[in-house]
Amino acid sequence: MRIALFSDIHANLPALEACLKSIDEQKPDATYCLGDLVGYNVWANEVVNEIRRRGIPTIAGNYDQGIGLMSDECGCAYKTEAEKDMGKISISYTNSIVGKDERQYLRTLPAHIKVAFHLNEDKLNILLVHGSPRKINEYLFEDRDEKSLMRIMEQADADIMCFGHTHKPYHRMLSTEPPDTRYRHAINIGSVGKPKDGNPQGCYVILTVNADASIANKDAIQVEFIRFDYDVEQAAKAVEASPLPDDYAKMLRRGY
Repeated sequence: MRIALFSDIHANLPALEACLKSIDEQKPDATYCLGDLVGYNVWANEVVNEIRRRGIPTIAGNYDQGIGLMSDECGCAYKTEAEKDMGKISISYTNSIVGKDERQYLRTLPAHIKVAFHLNEDKLNILLVHGSPRKINEYLFEDRDEKSLMRIMEQADADIMCFGHTHKPYHRMLSTEPPDTRYRHAINIGSVGKPKDGNPQGCYVILTVNADASIANKDAIQVEFIRFDYDVEQAAKAVEASPLPDDYAKMLRRGY
């Protein structure tokens, strides 16, 4: 089974359209969105409505949660006062443009989705979260201590955990000690509309679950990170023509 996973669109409609076109070309068996549909750009309603029109199962991101509650907080970990000030403008602007129906949709999105496979003698659980199973805005970076990451996955009963939020894609395979070795996979699927890994291309994942998938087989799944081009200038210029800070346009152009 081939599963398409994408996240962190952040109101970037040109990026979402290019992402969905690429996913359509891949012809996956299922598609899921891991949240943060809104914030930082001008097409919040359009992005929400395209996800709804396609009926894509979607979980709430921290920004979706903030806008759904009409809060002035997005749960973002801004590092400097300048970033905090920019963030306040973004969430205020997003709150001002999001429609009633779109806000209601964001407010009722689920926190997690679990997909359970029973292909062999043991089960294989895929858990879809935005930040982590513990907290919607917890950052799981690639350099996370292995024991900590393993503990998070064990507590959530996740053999494969897919998440976003950091906007930096990676795949880490964790294993227990022999003789009863079992494998777990932590997969950050990157960002569609606001990459932060130095590459302005959008990113999504195709996850392939093999017919012989088992927790004892390290090759039970394949993870493919797909980068796609989109009209970055259109998205950047939309930011510059709005009340949003121009720095968000610069971030799109340089992939951070």
